[in-house]
Amino acid sequence: MKALTYQSSKNVRVETVPDPILQEDEDIVLRVTATAICGSDLHIYRGKIPDMESGDILGHEFMGIVEDTGKAVTRVQKGDRVVVPFTIACGQCFFCAKALFAACETTNPGRGAILNKKNLRSGAGLFGYSHLYGGYPGGQAEYVRVPKANTGPLVIPPGLADEQVLFLSDILPTGYQAVVNGNVGPGSSVAIFGAGPVGLMAAASARLLGAERIFMVDEHPYRLAFAQATYGVDPINFRDIDDPAGAIVERTDFRGVDASIDAVGFEAKGSAVETVLTDLKLEGSSGKALRQAIAATRRGGVVSVPGVYAGFIHGFMFGDAFEKGLTFKMGQTHAQQHMPKLLEHIQAGQLKPEVIITHHMALEDAARGYEIFEKAEEECRKVVLTPSGPAQHRVTAAATPLP
Repeated sequence: MKALTYQSSKNVRVETVPDPILQEDEDIVLRVTATAICGSDLHIYRGKIPDMESGDILGHEFMGIVEDTGKAVTRVQKGDRVVVPFTIACGQCFFCAKALFAACETTNPGRGAILNKKNLRSGAGLFGYSHLYGGYPGGQAEYVRVPKANTGPLVIPPGLADEQVLFLSDILPTGYQAVVNGNVGPGSSVAIFGAGPVGLMAAASARLLGAERIFMVDEHPYRLAFAQATYGVDPINFRDIDDPAGAIVERTDFRGVDASIDAVGFEAKGSAVETVLTDLKLEGSSGKALRQAIAATRRGGVVSVPGVYAGFIHGFMFGDAFEKGLTFKMGQTHAQQHMPKLLEHIQAGQLKPEVIITHHMALEDAARGYEIFEKAEEECRKVVLTPSGPAQHRVTAAATPLP
């Protein structure tokens, strides 16, 4: 089969690799019909994720048709059309029993990213995301093996296009969980740092849950214009406003927002000092977005962090967080917990995640898709790849206005 493989920093290519086979009784083999490039894939693309090996198959946002099933699979059957969550969970361990699927104790033979780990068991394995998270081949491929198929895959009812449901695999539940973690509800104010795919899904979810005012901070005017037209956000370009948090505080009666969402993560553009410290391996993450989120949030508010972080952070304003009495909620998304409810919202027309897609490309053109997305070229918001499909490259840059 054809699959997109990692070679080295900013070097990915489509290769012919062996077809996946059933290895465990709860496995299925999926024929991929749609897959997407995620913002967190760019961390891998830029060489920022350890324990990647040459030839590893990328991709954790995918869906398709069940081609084969292990003898213990009962949740799906051959021919079912399913979307697969990016986290691999057993459904039976201590954490799965609490619906904390991203903390599953049984699916990751890797060590995970915790530095001060002690003898703690690793959290859940992830598709296509390094050997820290199990080394599972990803779904930017024609076929993929899906373990623990009695817990993960969600059957999609007829009448919905792939594009409408594909993002149930990651970015939609990630944005939604970030908003839920922020206690956002009717009348809430929220600041979202980052207008990438997760930030946009957080804005959509905040509107769904009744947020009254949404600030969105980013550096790309086309992303901010789309978010303003589609979700009614108050856009703030940090290239024009040096201190977005200060502007947010001023615009909220010098109080701050009820919740801030850091949808940027460890590659946020920080200070020169942070750049040097990162280069010297003395810290693993820039704290710029997190500091802004802390500063923008009112006393007693919530800082919600769906953005990926690892290692040490320079200048983490813990004293400010304490003085303001902030709550922090963060971590990988428990996608399986949210997918059924979000599917209902999509069916009802209350969520339209597909509107963020700008580029449709064949799997064979995936390397170019990564380059376009990484450089924010052609007003790219989201790239969807079609395995075994006709070579195509369609750009849909227009925003969908609020009703």
